[in-house]
Amino acid sequence: NPETNLLEQKQKMAHYFTFLWIVLVLLFQYSVLAEDGEIRSSCRTAPTDLVFILDGSYSVGPENFEIVKKWLVNITKNFDIGPKFIEVGVVQYSDYPILEIPLGRHDSGDSLLAAMESIHYLGGNTRTGKAIQFALDYLFAKSSRFLTKIAVVLTDGKSQDEVKDAAEAARDSKITLFAIGVGAETEEAELRAIANKPSSTYVFYVEDYIAISKIREVMKQKLCEESVCPTRIPVAARDEKGFDILLGLGVKKKVKKRIQLSPTKIKGYEVTSKVDLSEFTSNVFPEGLPPSYVFVSTQRFKVKKIWDLWRILTIDGRPQIAVTLNGVDKTLLFTTTSVMNGSQIVTFADPQVKTLFDENWHQIRLLVTEEDVTLYIDDQQVENKLLHPVLGIFISGKTQIGKYSGKEETVQFDVQKLRIYCDPEQNNRETACEIPGFCLNGPSDVGSTPAPCICPPGKPGQPGPKVSKAQLAIFVKTYNLN
Repeated sequence: NPETNLLEQKQKMAHYFTFLWIVLVLLFQYSVLAEDGEIRSSCRTAPTDLVFILDGSYSVGPENFEIVKKWLVNITKNFDIGPKFIEVGVVQYSDYPILEIPLGRHDSGDSLLAAMESIHYLGGNTRTGKAIQFALDYLFAKSSRFLTKIAVVLTDGKSQDEVKDAAEAARDSKITLFAIGVGAETEEAELRAIANKPSSTYVFYVEDYIAISKIREVMKQKLCEESVCPTRIPVAARDEKGFDILLGLGVKKKVKKRIQLSPTKIKGYEVTSKVDLSEFTSNVFPEGLPPSYVFVSTQRFKVKKIWDLWRILTIDGRPQIAVTLNGVDKTLLFTTTSVMNGSQIVTFADPQVKTLFDENWHQIRLLVTEEDVTLYIDDQQVENKLLHPVLGIFISGKTQIGKYSGKEETVQFDVQKLRIYCDPEQNNRETACEIPGFCLNGPSDVGSTPAPCICPPGKPGQPGPKVSKAQLAIFVKTYNLN
């Protein structure tokens, strides 16, 4: 029915404009808060010098270079531009580098994006090493800001000059280098020589320029990790970017009693009601949190009330982010920010959640992305919940662990681990082997070697049978003992 279809279209348009109006109102409120002196901290705002070094040689071609420019614009849209936030520079190179956009030239996103769209394709040979050195000498070296410095090198072929020395000089100057190779002509060893280590984090490959859009979100996440996650946590054979919240809240100084997760050698902390595990958020998460992260905590408790295992509060005490354990109905709640109304809460009520309340050791893991949050208990996926778009956090309040919800009173519980990993891929690498008996035959489940038995000698045994000379000769010949 044409009239019915027209009515449905009008209703959809009405819903769309209503949603758009709500978003505009919220953005206005957000800007007012910023004007009042408090800005939401996230990778959008983390002060960073970011330089893109783009291959403009003949092998790229004008059509593919237009694709690169669109990719560049789409990534840059995720950041707030200005002297207090992110400053972006662009170098295009072929036989020689050209400074397309100096760092700090643009103090607004609109003018920066317009400048990116107006870059003209160069053409020529590929001299990547010279371009990296140029970015170091004429962009980063001239920046007066002491902050995170990142360079992203994008190329589709082997360089006709040496890249190793220039890349090492950049890293010596505390510049983090990413390398993106496009197409089959790129050389893996060269990309590894350009980028920071590990290569699995800082080197990317795509089959062609059309496919470059596939790594846009991953690249955005990696850039965010560099700007908001300055510290590393030792994990197995590698260090992961993240936040050890227990250390950030001074647990080693504040909690005197250590407990052993018997029969393992792993130790935890016994938190009592007399301990206050609180710290200013600006000291724990100085630039906020990345858009995606992994929350991990290993604990045991007897509390039957509602309490916050971890929470980040505003300056007036409102929860912005929280992991809450409801001992009344045996559920787990996750609170985070929201574009829609400031905050949002999702409840995990799967039957497996009840195991958290059995007074034994358990690991809680939350994989948080921009679209959803997934709960894992003891390495098992339990439940997934969708999220509305989120905002950054205010860092003027406090970060706390082990508090009754809505109160400053500390909960009595035991905790072994409480941390955030900035790389969402760590969710696939993390295990719950710190829990006694969980990883069979794992290092934590191998007991100590028993002490040697010190016993008095027993009675002498019966003498063995006699061996003839003929039998002895056969034995010696058989085993080549002569």
